[in-house]
Amino acid sequence: MSIKKILSIVLLVFVPISIAAENLHWGTMPVFITSALAIVPIAIWLSTATEEVALVTGPAVGGLLNAVFGNATEVIISLVALNAGLIDIVKASITGTIISNLLLAMGLSMLCGGLKYQEQEFKPIVARVNGSSMTLAVIAILLPTLATYTSPSTSQVSIENLSLTVAVVLIVVYLLTLVFSLKTHSYLYEVSRVELEEAHHEKPNLWLWLGVLLVSTLAVAYESEMFVGVVEEATKGLGLTPLFTGIILLPLVGGAAEYVTAVGVAMKNNMDLSVSVAMGSSLLVALLMAPLLVLVGYAIGQPMNLSFNLFEVVAVAVAVIVANLISLDGRSNWLEGVLLLATYVILGAAFYFQA
Repeated sequence: MSIKKILSIVLLVFVPISIAAENLHWGTMPVFITSALAIVPIAIWLSTATEEVALVTGPAVGGLLNAVFGNATEVIISLVALNAGLIDIVKASITGTIISNLLLAMGLSMLCGGLKYQEQEFKPIVARVNGSSMTLAVIAILLPTLATYTSPSTSQVSIENLSLTVAVVLIVVYLLTLVFSLKTHSYLYEVSRVELEEAHHEKPNLWLWLGVLLVSTLAVAYESEMFVGVVEEATKGLGLTPLFTGIILLPLVGGAAEYVTAVGVAMKNNMDLSVSVAMGSSLLVALLMAPLLVLVGYAIGQPMNLSFNLFEVVAVAVAVIVANLISLDGRSNWLEGVLLLATYVILGAAFYFQA
């Protein structure tokens, strides 16, 4: 039995425990810890259900499903936090998820895969396309941030209007990346899809996995409500800032499924799929999740712009540059994984010690 399956079954025990902790008023910290641990297996089931349904529906519908549910856990947690007015944490979780996917998920994949295989290969053109799109995302969050820091006289309304404009452009770009990967240049992604399908010896039960998808989505929403309700108080008690909470903690809770999947396929010598999971997830967050949160924020009366903490923008730029450089040649080994992980640890330490 794989590590992913073990985690998805064993950690489910924290779902009833977290509900008991909430209803029996065990306190902030027990609710915080148990709800965070409960989200991990549910996120894995949600991710697995999305993959299974995508295999039945085909690449076109499957691609759209991955666009909607690929980072559903992070989206749901962010939406709940946004509705609660925790805008600083939401914005930090956006940049944190990008950084974690590019450095932590890809770093662990290259390290674990590299310890088993001396050198692994993947299609560099896919990494280049994703890298180019990520560069656009960095520019998109850099400009509103620079406008805020370099022109203090710029009104909040102008920053909000700029953010809305950028959000619409990013969503359009993401839709075009779907057209590119699913239609005009689908042949570039065929290897990963074929190998993923070959891992399944029989056709999945569509209605069963649709049910799992629905239940998992509702369960994540419920647990996220509990988690977000205590996250501020709990992290203050631990001496953690909202910035560190959003950058490091939330992506670890919400992105567990992607990390386990990326590492698992890397250890099966399928770095094409592993890199696609890590970089594709970052792309979805940057080009779809972030602008979607901006639009939803204005719709529910919790306006959020794309003007980030300057240190966050620098960290995202560093993550994108390092990931692009390492994936440029289409080859990976354990040392490159270590370099990515070392960069992640250094950035994490910087956010921890930042006042």
